[in-house]
Amino acid sequence: MFETVGSLTTSPLIYALVALSVVLDVFLPVLPSGVLVIAAAAAAAAAGAAGSPDPVPQQVPDILALLVIATTASVLGDLAAYRLAWRGGARLDKAIARSRRLTRAQERLGTALARGGGALVVIARFAPAGRSVVSLGAGKTHRKVKEFLPWSALAGMAWAGYSVALGYFGTQWLGATWLGTAVSLVALFAAGGLAAYLVRRPVPAAAAS
Repeated sequence: MFETVGSLTTSPLIYALVALSVVLDVFLPVLPSGVLVIAAAAAAAAAGAAGSPDPVPQQVPDILALLVIATTASVLGDLAAYRLAWRGGARLDKAIARSRRLTRAQERLGTALARGGGALVVIARFAPAGRSVVSLGAGKTHRKVKEFLPWSALAGMAWAGYSVALGYFGTQWLGATWLGTAVSLVALFAAGGLAAYLVRRPVPAAAAS
């Protein structure tokens, strides 16, 4: 997979691949969207460090474009899941009811968003499947768009910025080798583990009342 990604990072197709992966991983959390963003940012850092003789406009990917595309795709994916859950349907309702994670998210998310505690949305963006749980939960509980969208945008910016920074600076600091990418991926998964712990942590009785 890494060899395939490596070849794609030298083509403008990497933008489309990143966008598609980030949009769809709200429905299919197994998609390696974070890996793609890190690999693309690492390729950009490697090209700059190597002093490529090609003109700058031909250097792909561009860090700013990558950041904007990843953020935008993240928000669009969130809104798609939110709208799907809002419209509901018997099949979706049954699927959510069978999931303890989605049921728990519904219980916590309504209070969190209503009280301006949408930081849960940002934290969940880093957790495995957390983005799916929060977006579907917000739609299922019919939270207002103005309550959900700003936090979704902030979550997308935070996740995209963190992933791009890992790939770019990891490669600059550790060199254009597999080590920089590997350390960046470890940092991404570590953030995901911490986010999962924070999301699953029980709400204190005082805060819930």
